[in-house]
Amino acid sequence: MRILAFNYEYPPLGGGGGVVFKQIMEELAQRHDVLVVTSAYSGLPRQEAHGRLEIQRVRVVARTGLSTATMPSMLSYWPSSAWAGMRLARRSKFDIINSHFAVPSAPSADMVARWFSIPHVLSIHGGDIFDPSKRLSPHRLPVVRGFVSKLLKRADCVVAQSTDTANNARRYYRPERSIEIIPLGIVPSTVKAVPRSTLGLGDDRFVMVTVGRLVARKNLDDLLHVLAQRGEAQDLLVVIGDGPKRAEWQALAKSLGLETRVRFEGRVDEERKQQLLAASDAFVSTSEHEGFGLVFLEAMDRGLPVVAYDRGGQGDFLSDGVTGGLVPLRDRNAFAAAIGRLHLDAGYRARCAEHNRTAVKTYYIGACAAQYEALFEKVIAQRVRARPPHARGSTVI
Repeated sequence: MRILAFNYEYPPLGGGGGVVFKQIMEELAQRHDVLVVTSAYSGLPRQEAHGRLEIQRVRVVARTGLSTATMPSMLSYWPSSAWAGMRLARRSKFDIINSHFAVPSAPSADMVARWFSIPHVLSIHGGDIFDPSKRLSPHRLPVVRGFVSKLLKRADCVVAQSTDTANNARRYYRPERSIEIIPLGIVPSTVKAVPRSTLGLGDDRFVMVTVGRLVARKNLDDLLHVLAQRGEAQDLLVVIGDGPKRAEWQALAKSLGLETRVRFEGRVDEERKQQLLAASDAFVSTSEHEGFGLVFLEAMDRGLPVVAYDRGGQGDFLSDGVTGGLVPLRDRNAFAAAIGRLHLDAGYRARCAEHNRTAVKTYYIGACAAQYEALFEKVIAQRVRARPPHARGSTVI
């Protein structure tokens, strides 16, 4: 196949959604020609080629950091990527278009798909259709909600990465169609564990780690209050990630007397992140909502029990008392109790760890890419069958 893909974020830009998109495209490029249209950023080449994978970065305005997009940068991605997509489709025939994130990636893909009669698979990731922490979340804006609803209806196929995301799409956008579910995946890490002392972690500490952009949705203030409530001197929370809420949450940690029990690592490279995960006793997250939750899979792959709230896509693969703790949203007492059980019961912690190491294997990226590959072939075949007999031509697969 020749695949044209749109995603406004592609590493090193963005978070987990961009990372897994990159990994899926790299897997598909082992067998197919893949061209990705994404956002430009200072210092990144406008064009790259890696075997059968080509990346084109289009100009956007007011992108101020690697971690977080601004509203102007997302709005400007639309016309820039649409123009690039039209130019590319005139130059070369594509068999399928795949867009990731209903906003801002799908409008460009929808335009090119309709203009050139190319089937379009729209992948929704969660926060692009529903983010309870944002006043300007698409589901709260009637005009945007109506526009996204049309995009969902016009696509040849819609893919959600979790049951939660599919349910939110039906609830707020009423697309009146089936929605495929393809879980996201991870690449198993080959980074070797190192002694805790190398990372500045004491062997006598109960080390918890959390990973993510420090934005309102991650709700880190709940986790800091849980730590203060526990009052355990052995507790150490390692916070990996950066973002606009960092200064506020650092100030909160200080006001709660947690200076010796919370360490803000900031944005780190992949090797250090994996080393910190491997050196920890548990992964914890009080995020208000995750469309899927790749970081949970990364933690499971490192053999960590996971404690999280029960709202989001993680409900598809996390289970209370099996993978760790899955507790009601904003129930700090239950969250503290779930951490306490892991801290005090080493046998239970070991059972959760062993279960997670085994269960995560079904979420490796190869399986995810294979499902996309099969879906693309099905959608192409359906489009060919739908054409009048005299208009059918050969489709390269």
